[in-house]
Amino acid sequence: MQTFQKPLNAAEEAYYIHLLRSGSEEEAKRAKEILVERNLRLVAHVAKKYQNADEDMEDLISIGCIGLIKAIDTFDAGKGRLATYACRCIDNELLMLLRAKKKTSREVSIYESIGQDKEGNEIRLVDVLEQKQPDAVECMEHKNNVQKLFRFLDASLTDREREIIVERYGLTGRPPVTQNEIGEKMGISRSYVSRIEKKALGKLRRCFEAEYMERDKN
Repeated sequence: MQTFQKPLNAAEEAYYIHLLRSGSEEEAKRAKEILVERNLRLVAHVAKKYQNADEDMEDLISIGCIGLIKAIDTFDAGKGRLATYACRCIDNELLMLLRAKKKTSREVSIYESIGQDKEGNEIRLVDVLEQKQPDAVECMEHKNNVQKLFRFLDASLTDREREIIVERYGLTGRPPVTQNEIGEKMGISRSYVSRIEKKALGKLRRCFEAEYMERDKN
């Protein structure tokens, strides 16, 4: 298992940011290396959100590092901590990767937008499937989306599609399982499970899109 160095505290971070901006060429180079090394744990944390995207974790971390480096290069020290800003940059870099692959493969992605919440924030199918519990307002919105999800599972999917989605994303409270495990249980290949899963996710996405379009009309 890959281990990461301890994150910098606020004082250490400010010191290395200062060296990066105002130090000698050698100091700036070393400061940047340390800022990258001590924030790799953050990259891995953000990349874990996309571990169900059929991408190798090491590849996700490598792409996430590009976002981290961009964050370090453009960070304004007067606007809070680097980690907060870097999270957005890392997330954006990973999303660009997944969207680019989706355009070339034309496959359904659970990271594609299915609509917007009442505040205008983008909602992705993965946000519903992961069952996050943020603040009270978002919690209510999430609860509504989960109710819709289970309604769509029953209304739009076949029995096999429903079973695969429920087990794949742990929607009954049990831990999510891999496509290989589902294939072994059902007596079908992993690639066939993948095709069924993608078809089912496409149906769910269209259900959500239709729901949000209808809501926006009203």
